Amino acid sequence: MKKIAAWLLLFNCFIVAGRAQNDMTLLLSDTIGPLISRNIYGQFIEHMGRCLYDGIVRRGKVRMDVVEALRKIKVPILRWPGGCFADQYHWRDGVGPKNQRKKTVNTAWGYVTEDNSFGTDEFMALCRMIGCEPYLGANMGSSTPEELASWVEYLNFAGESDLATQRKSNGHEEPYHVACWGIGNESWGCGGRMLPEQYAWKFRQFAQYCKSYPGTPVRRIAVGPEADNFAWTEQVMSTIQLRYAWGFGMHYYATAARNGEPNSATNFGEKEYFNGIASALKMEEYINKNSAIMDKYDPQKKVALVVDEWGIVSDAEPGTDPDLHYQQNSLRDALVAAATLNMFNNHCDRVRMANLAQAVNVVQSLILTKEDSMLLTPTYYVFDLYKVHQDAHSLVVKFNSPDYAYNGGKVPAINTSASRDSLGVVHLSLVNFDPSRSITVRTSLANLPSRTITGEILTSDKFNDVNTFIQPGKIKPAVFAGAKKQGVELVITLPPKSLVVLELK
Repeated sequence: MKKIAAWLLLFNCFIVAGRAQNDMTLLLSDTIGPLISRNIYGQFIEHMGRCLYDGIVRRGKVRMDVVEALRKIKVPILRWPGGCFADQYHWRDGVGPKNQRKKTVNTAWGYVTEDNSFGTDEFMALCRMIGCEPYLGANMGSSTPEELASWVEYLNFAGESDLATQRKSNGHEEPYHVACWGIGNESWGCGGRMLPEQYAWKFRQFAQYCKSYPGTPVRRIAVGPEADNFAWTEQVMSTIQLRYAWGFGMHYYATAARNGEPNSATNFGEKEYFNGIASALKMEEYINKNSAIMDKYDPQKKVALVVDEWGIVSDAEPGTDPDLHYQQNSLRDALVAAATLNMFNNHCDRVRMANLAQAVNVVQSLILTKEDSMLLTPTYYVFDLYKVHQDAHSLVVKFNSPDYAYNGGKVPAINTSASRDSLGVVHLSLVNFDPSRSITVRTSLANLPSRTITGEILTSDKFNDVNTFIQPGKIKPAVFAGAKKQGVELVITLPPKSLVVLELK
């Protein structure tokens, strides 16, 4: 009877919604959806450009303004040391007295000298400051199973051993209890140029030496595909022995670039705006197709799809080294982030971790720094608005979106997700990509809390607007007054190029 009632409710909602093309229907049944893992809102830092040195660390000390900003948005998990850097990183180079640490060459990013002053214990201290879980990327490309085994022992063993004693002498008596371990990174590319069957067999070997010490069951994450490399997914999923894998990675970077054209982060028009949105929305296809392959081997969805690198890539800012990927961050990029997080929320039965690339000063960063100054990007505010979805239950969203069309192409103008938290409060996130048209969305209030409806909006005059050190608050959330109750409906008027997050309680 409950299923019949739920579908009758959906049918009735569609009758209400059928009055206009841009109406949206929200279905709430007696059975709430899967949990939206907080780890979907994870971040990523790498020894790349000014992410760590001069970004998170300045003059040898962690920047507390950056830490506080990351604490505010409740960063749940932080991935380190890479990225491509991970497969050239040897953890022993970064522990012990800093004046005795080895200086190496960062051949992954710019051939700069790496002094290893930020290593394992410094990363763990950073995670404690932020209040987040660590996610370590293990070196498979240029290392051995022994090195991985030793790193896990150093961090997680509570008993007596030389490595546990070394950890204690470095200032941490108790084990760190690091659960999440990436076994290699982009092994199809910078992590070793491996064939999928080669990687799968190496994963089986390395996974054996990534031990669960007492009190710390490990969660091993296998290297998945670069977005649409479905042959990689098929071969690896069929070979790695799934009981050793908690997660299966996927990387995808959106871009507005076409045919080698300039790809400025700030100086772009509607063509690049549309291209960037269309590229970002391909994430849905890649999640669906990779999940379908995973379902063949893991129908119970025990293995998480982990999108541990994602974002939108533009050209580096003029006057900076293109290999270090320092780029500005526009309103368009914020809408890309919001839509991507909506997609993760809607696929939370399989997507249970994701890590934006990267937290500070690199690619689609949350934070930009300049000497002692810091600013928050539009993307930062997306994560601030969306933290309400962390560990809430997903809700089914059914709607028919109008198109946003440009130059012969088209994408759905509306992108959305919804959740219900442990107190019964509903949050609804809606993106309107159309840069020139407001869109009215209607939803039935049946089964929705509606005593109080409040909201915030993120938008700006132009889609290529950015926050700068001169105008750090140009794009930031504001109170949204465009949602109203009309009888049994909630009517929402979404301005052009905007993100709106509503709270219903």
